[in-house]
Amino acid sequence: MFLIVDKKLKDFRKNIVGIDQKVPILNSKTARYINFDNAASTPPLASVVKAMMEFLPWYSGVHRGTGYKTLASSWVYDDCHQVIGSFVKADLDKNTVIILKNTTEAINKLSYRLNLKSNDVVVSTLMEHHSNDLPWRRQAIVKYAGVDDNGFLDVNDVKRILKQNYPRVRLLAVCGASNVTGHLNDIHTLAELAHEFKARILVDGAQLIPHCPVDMKADNDPRHIDYLAFSGHKIYAPFGTGVLIGPKETFLNSQPEYVGGGTVSVVTPRQVFWGGLPDREEAGSPNVIGAMVLSQTIKYLQSVGMEKLCAYEQELGNYAVEKIKSIPGIKVYGSLPRVGVISFNIEGIPHQLVGAILCYEAGIGVRTGCFCAQSYVRRLLGEDRNEEQIAFYSAEEINNLPGMVRISLAAYNTRAEIDTVVQWLQTIANNRSRFHRKYRFSSREGSYLPYGLEKNSFAQIPAFTANGR
Repeated sequence: MFLIVDKKLKDFRKNIVGIDQKVPILNSKTARYINFDNAASTPPLASVVKAMMEFLPWYSGVHRGTGYKTLASSWVYDDCHQVIGSFVKADLDKNTVIILKNTTEAINKLSYRLNLKSNDVVVSTLMEHHSNDLPWRRQAIVKYAGVDDNGFLDVNDVKRILKQNYPRVRLLAVCGASNVTGHLNDIHTLAELAHEFKARILVDGAQLIPHCPVDMKADNDPRHIDYLAFSGHKIYAPFGTGVLIGPKETFLNSQPEYVGGGTVSVVTPRQVFWGGLPDREEAGSPNVIGAMVLSQTIKYLQSVGMEKLCAYEQELGNYAVEKIKSIPGIKVYGSLPRVGVISFNIEGIPHQLVGAILCYEAGIGVRTGCFCAQSYVRRLLGEDRNEEQIAFYSAEEINNLPGMVRISLAAYNTRAEIDTVVQWLQTIANNRSRFHRKYRFSSREGSYLPYGLEKNSFAQIPAFTANGR
């Protein structure tokens, strides 16, 4: 199988902070950490950290101050909105970029700003992250489009629900890519469907933006994405920054849900004149550093080429799926097309135990559980065990809760790293009984631990153990 080799991609890996970090494993050994938990958070870029350090001496509170540092910081912060909007080809004459903490906060904000009525309908899907499900439940009637046996969205079901609930549907809320299967949704086809029934579309881009180029398209295009939300921490930008992009009219039609400093132009004892956009939606002192590093990260990714990163990840993901599927006793969930998110189970061994073995014996970071998408995971497992799950949770038997193991790739990962995790998965599959005897489930920790392990003595992080801390 051909794998793209490119100098910029090699440099990309070298630019990852902590790429050669060693971590402790059993028997007083260490191993170079392999991060396959990128769908949760990606590591930062060294060049962006360098740019941040160069900016920090100029950092100050933004807006309304007259000092030079305030003027410089305000310019940088305001420019970040332009960089972010241009990255996804948003028309910033008609749309605004609002900088928040993360995708979750962005979707929650939109749930308040749409001024939904109790009989309005939001169409969601069974494959959504809880962050694109729970906020809508508080504001409107939520209807869920189904998925097929492989976990792909049933677009015909989306159309059926839109038609059946017309004209009460205000929004179609759908992920661009699943954080469980990596399945890609055709967001522009879904946008056309939503617009056909006079609804708007929100794309949860948390798992799409880091891996694929995204074009929101012109506002008068039937394929236009009305609202887009994503997180900086999943696209190599730390410090808790999220983004919500949408039509200015949405946010100008009523007062913001968070009010206070920075949101107003004039306040009297009886009247409030709200500020312009995006200020009125970014209450309080903003995360200037977070916005700055997201902007710098976007510029770096554009210099490498999102198309190039996407193509490399696709080939790397296909290679990983092929290798993992070849191991007897492993079931991989979902199919192509997908971003580099691969969830699976090994027959006869709990998902949490697989994750613990990879951590304590190989220095490999993965994720286990339901990945904040419980309904989707239960559907993929072929289980309708809602009452049983509640019973396990009530009895604090969390080791019996259903779930999966998830490997999530990024453009800095390599075939060699995939080969390493595949070798370990093969070892685990061939030695189930030995690992069952070697590990115990700790209710206090909520995870499996090797027998005899004192967790506090296992992981020593120098920055946090210095000076007696």
